[in-house]
Amino acid sequence: MTAAALVFASPGVVGQPAAPALPIELQADSIRGRPDLETVAEGKVELKRGSIVLRADRLSYDQPADLARALGNVHITRDGDSFSGPQLELHLQRFEGFFLEPTYHFERTGGGGRAARVDFIDSQRAQAFGATYTSCPLDGSGGPAWLLSADRVRFDMQANEGVAHGAVLRFYGVPILGAPVLSFPLTSERKSGWLPPSVNLDNRSGFEFALPYYWNIAPHRDATITPGILSRRGVALQTEFRYLEPSDAGEVMLDLLPQDRTVDRSRHALRFVHQGEARRVRYAAQVMRVSDDEYWKDFPRALPTVVQRLLPQDVRAEGNLAADRNWSPYARVQHWQVLQDPEFPIVAPYQRSPQLGVRGQGRFGPGLQFSLETEVNRFTRPESDALAGGTRWHAVGSITRPWVAPGWWFTPRLAFNSASYHTDEPMADGRSSASRTIPTLSADAGVLFERDTVWFGHKLRQTLEPRLLYVNTPFREQAGLPIYDSAPKDFNDISVFSDNVFSGIDRVTDAHQATVGATSRLLDPDDGAELVRVAVAQRFLARDQRVTPDGTPITQRLSDLLLLGSSRLSPHWAFDAGLQYSPDAQRLQRSVLRARWSPGPFRTVAAGYRLVRLATEQLDIGWQWPVYGPRPDAPPAVGACRGTLYSVGRLNYSMRDSRIIDSVFGVEYDAGCWIGRVVAERVSTGRTEATTRLLFQLELVGLSRLGSNPLQVLKDNIPGYRLLREDRSSWSATPPVYE
Repeated sequence: MTAAALVFASPGVVGQPAAPALPIELQADSIRGRPDLETVAEGKVELKRGSIVLRADRLSYDQPADLARALGNVHITRDGDSFSGPQLELHLQRFEGFFLEPTYHFERTGGGGRAARVDFIDSQRAQAFGATYTSCPLDGSGGPAWLLSADRVRFDMQANEGVAHGAVLRFYGVPILGAPVLSFPLTSERKSGWLPPSVNLDNRSGFEFALPYYWNIAPHRDATITPGILSRRGVALQTEFRYLEPSDAGEVMLDLLPQDRTVDRSRHALRFVHQGEARRVRYAAQVMRVSDDEYWKDFPRALPTVVQRLLPQDVRAEGNLAADRNWSPYARVQHWQVLQDPEFPIVAPYQRSPQLGVRGQGRFGPGLQFSLETEVNRFTRPESDALAGGTRWHAVGSITRPWVAPGWWFTPRLAFNSASYHTDEPMADGRSSASRTIPTLSADAGVLFERDTVWFGHKLRQTLEPRLLYVNTPFREQAGLPIYDSAPKDFNDISVFSDNVFSGIDRVTDAHQATVGATSRLLDPDDGAELVRVAVAQRFLARDQRVTPDGTPITQRLSDLLLLGSSRLSPHWAFDAGLQYSPDAQRLQRSVLRARWSPGPFRTVAAGYRLVRLATEQLDIGWQWPVYGPRPDAPPAVGACRGTLYSVGRLNYSMRDSRIIDSVFGVEYDAGCWIGRVVAERVSTGRTEATTRLLFQLELVGLSRLGSNPLQVLKDNIPGYRLLREDRSSWSATPPVYE
């Protein structure tokens, strides 16, 4: 027959359990054979069975044995993976056989290589001899940029494990890693084993080498154990244990330096985070401890905290009363470890030992709503602090009656703040006990206007949103009472519409005032996206304010004027601004200006300016930008690992002190099949002290990352930073040629 096609059933295999027999479709220039025995096809042969597609110059199929023998330009694909070579023998149903001198490509990783022989044990297991692997095309120099070779490699898809014997990793022909036995996962799923080594270099610890071991204990538990050595300090051990139970989750991290040679003592850091829920009770814990006051300077990224010199030990629980879920009792214990610097000491917050309370809310009457919180706190100081503590009971509550309708709202509110104190030492007036109750009457109202408009030929929706807040709080003398958890609020567009300039319980400002503001927005009428926002707000005092953050009465009737704005009119530009103008001083007290330009993928520049009068003035700039090579959004040139060089960085400069506070600077080179990163980071730990780190990373696409990881540093510091591999998963449908 010429240009023939044939479809026949695939038989079961003698001695094997019955399995679904998929039909076989065979096409070729010519097909001959004996029915139910043997079929021979020649010329442009194509065999299909389920997900298997086999092409060759010549193919013979032994139907009773379910054995296909293919010769000449053999190419087989299965579930996206492909093999090509001169000769193949394969039992189709069992997927058992061998392939001589194949090249292969794996869709999951985008890489492939060559082997002297591949044995298919079954559909989940295979073994390759004299195998290589890379994700690089040829670069014209006789080989790919990086190549992993091994004497023998076993693949077990079901166990998600590959094991290479006699493995050597070469980068541009230079061996950079070797191992007698090397195991690796075949997918992104977790697997126990040694991870690539990491290196780090900084001015305090010197050169650091670490070799992490990942232990996949169970589907819901794992651990990472990382022994290492620091050239200046000695040996170290980092451990991390994570768990995820049906109602509990958390992690424990412990860093150990048994003998730090720079200070001649042992050092450690501990972090424990947990949260869970049981029987309508939610609980959480966060514990951070280090061995000494200098730890935050020597290891500034060891513990993720907002304030590096204040380490919390916080345990809390909250539940619901069985009869009414609107009421929640809670308990908490909060302590601090304060890392003191003799030259720049800090005053730590009070500790709560313990905090017990109940809060609730509900409705009653004709649309009335209420909220109530009552609490007892025992305040103490850290061991190194000689200040006195005390006990405080407080109750805060409110009754509101909101009226809400399309286009407007009006919410009157009556609130109170009561507190009773018992101090360990007498207060300034000689008393050890005191109490006070402060009521507050307020009314919040606003309206919303909308209209359709056209700007620069684009249809937009414009809003105007005026708002008025009236507050009346009588004066109560509080100067002699302790301050356990109150602090002045930052003056911004949120706090200006609050009824108290203090956070916490201990201070309530007296007020007879009105805050007036308005916001206008330009919206996309199709999706509601905000393109432009402009807001203004100012507070008007009807009488002097005597309870103030600095203790000096405020006599001027107008507060500072807040002006806010943002713009996203262009997809490439973004602007944000916030200004605080003092009518009394007739100058800006604070200002924040930010702009970002992102004209395309992996190209972004962000700049910011921050001013706080008589305190700080800073300039900040961050960027990710290609400086050499082809367009960053284009695929690399076929047949070569020619790539793009990027500059990345961030500088934070104090104009008041005339010095750089923090900085990050580095380069990234994306060669298509590998990415190299070199990043230097400088973190200030004092006016004249800083920690500088140098991070190196080599990312072999489709295999692993070697070195220290700077990606989190770049994400944290550069607005708009994007991973170079983010949107490049489908550049080419044609697998590269592997040698």
